[in-house]
Amino acid sequence: MCLAIPAKVVTIGDNHMADVDILGVSRTVSLDLVPDAVVGDHVLVHAGYAIQVVDEQFAKETLDLMLEMDLLAEETEGIDLEAAAESAETPAADVA
Repeated sequence: MCLAIPAKVVTIGDNHMADVDILGVSRTVSLDLVPDAVVGDHVLVHAGYAIQVVDEQFAKETLDLMLEMDLLAEETEGIDLEAAAESAETPAADVA
């Protein structure tokens, strides 16, 4: 089964490569397929590529469902998932 996991774009670097956050786990992914994505956007990530920009509500609902079904166990090993979910609900301060 192939899954795309919602992530938040944290930084964008050279060659359309971005650091994204998935419940506190940082990954580097390509934004080649979503060139209009900007820092703060939520994207669906599959096989190292962001494949679609989604709204924050969709991202949160999808992550909640995946956590409920334990589909993120391997990706989030060693992370306090309850604390991560709570922090995802609290808006982070804007960084200038």
